[in-house]
Amino acid sequence: MSENSSEKSAGLLAKMNEKIQVTNIGGVFFIMMLLLLVAVMTINALPENIGGALFALVILGGVFFYVGNNTPILKSYLGGGSALAVVAGSALTAMGVVPHAAVVNIKTFISNDNFLEFYIVALICSAILKMDRDLLLKSAVRFLPVAFGAMIITFFVVSLSGMALGFSFKHAALYVAFPMMAGGIGAGIVPLSASYASALHQSAGDILNQLFPAVVIANLLAIIGSSLLVKFTTHSKMNGHGALLKTDEQVGGKQSAAPTMNNKQLLNGMMVALSFYIMGNILFHFIPSINAFAFMILLVILAKAFNLVPKFYEESAAMFGGMITSATTPALLAGIGLALVDMNKLLQTVTWQLVLCSLISVVTIGVAGGLLGKLFGLYPVESAIAGGMINNSMGGTGNVAVLSASDRMGLIAFAQMGNRIGGAIILVLGGLLITIL
Repeated sequence: MSENSSEKSAGLLAKMNEKIQVTNIGGVFFIMMLLLLVAVMTINALPENIGGALFALVILGGVFFYVGNNTPILKSYLGGGSALAVVAGSALTAMGVVPHAAVVNIKTFISNDNFLEFYIVALICSAILKMDRDLLLKSAVRFLPVAFGAMIITFFVVSLSGMALGFSFKHAALYVAFPMMAGGIGAGIVPLSASYASALHQSAGDILNQLFPAVVIANLLAIIGSSLLVKFTTHSKMNGHGALLKTDEQVGGKQSAAPTMNNKQLLNGMMVALSFYIMGNILFHFIPSINAFAFMILLVILAKAFNLVPKFYEESAAMFGGMITSATTPALLAGIGLALVDMNKLLQTVTWQLVLCSLISVVTIGVAGGLLGKLFGLYPVESAIAGGMINNSMGGTGNVAVLSASDRMGLIAFAQMGNRIGGAIILVLGGLLITIL
């Protein structure tokens, strides 16, 4: 009798494990790991290293994504797990639910140890190398004018709207429009605040606090907006379902069946991605005015255009990027919320005028990106997201969140391209306008 009971219990647990999956972990084991995380955080004994940070992020990211992607209103209208991971993670930190030592450890892992950069490197190489070369070149040539055009239109619309809401044109342009399109935080509003501080003879920190809210609010709205856009255009001819260029090909162009995942190709794929990353940093060392990611994207595109990477290594890079994306996206977005989005600072400085300006910006840049994309032969939905809403984000972190919410991760290379190059142009213009105005 006891043996039968044990067998039934084991069978029930096995069924629950199979039926409920959280970030590809069986439900029963995930709950055990969650309880383990609660225990280690309660006694403030989470290891202050990569192991501790990864354990916490995979579990918390799994919870956020499971709730966000399985709750009707959140899933359908508020960006699902991607948005919830950022907002809920930030809220847990603000309320002190996650111990300060754990938050510091997570921030070190995401930013100082730069897991975020490692993630984006893998994703960019994967996205570019697995595309058909002809489609890649045609898409790139048409994409940049769309991204830059959308940014120009949005700058004037937001600045004039800001004036109508009570801001001066100068304030709306320099403290609302520019920071939202500057390419994020580290490579965007941080150097922009330094430029403003130099011209105004003020503290860069004080100016950074004024620029930060616009970036975060616009990013959250872009996450929700991209998700809604995809949801409401599912059966529309404007939706390329991941493909950017209008063609008979599907997502990413002509692709052969993916090879079976194996350790040899995963290692090779990682080293191919890191090799392009290192080459981009070498060029950045000699030409620091251009972002290392911009160099890296250019190098990967050139390598693809001239067929410099053998098929085995292309497949390996695609395999590695796919593995990193599927395994760590929820963890990464949870880390962004927990460690990089300061909810207290955001709530202290937010105003209804700023929220409305941010909404106007996301809608405008999305519509402009879609219309210009249609004009240049791109799918409007994809160009609205990758050439539009992406440029109202927190840079690399925001790109991942927006593309994750809209299920368009294959567009990461284009998103980074417009984000980095467009952001660099904004930094130059910001430095000039702050001096003039």
